[in-house]
Amino acid sequence: MNGQQQRRIVITGFMGAGKTTVANALARELGCTALDLDDVIVEVEGRNARTIIDEEGELPFREVETRALRELLEHRTARVIALGGGAWTIERNRALIEEHGCLTIWLDAPFDLCWQRIVRNTDRPFARDEEAAQKLFATRQKIYGLADLRVDAGRGRSVEQIVEEVNSKAKVKR
Repeated sequence: MNGQQQRRIVITGFMGAGKTTVANALARELGCTALDLDDVIVEVEGRNARTIIDEEGELPFREVETRALRELLEHRTARVIALGGGAWTIERNRALIEEHGCLTIWLDAPFDLCWQRIVRNTDRPFARDEEAAQKLFATRQKIYGLADLRVDAGRGRSVEQIVEEVNSKAKVKR
């Protein structure tokens, strides 16, 4: 196998874009493992993002998130990684991901689809109301565009179609 085949894949995008679902499906397709950064945070900290943010604030949470990302990249073998919606927006996280030679993929889903999924999960600390979430969505779009590849994760696209597009664009192999 060459280096391209083993390159780690980091998936970013807004809350509800389908990062974890696509990461798990892509890992199944590639015969490898996937990890969600939010799960690593819970494992390392014993608390989820919402609890950390509620108890300590966003800045301490971002520090925790960066430490968890570093731990994941340096000590875990997962080939496919789903980031939390804000992790990619932090420059030091992007630098860390680049330093580890990861391929970054932005799942670009429209706000209305993301919001529809967000309201089903009340654990999202940055989506407590639609207006605030929509403003956050708008400010993050340009930063998500810094990813290596953009994949349309809009309405009407199945997980299988999205994984196929990732495979096609990224030319990833088992």
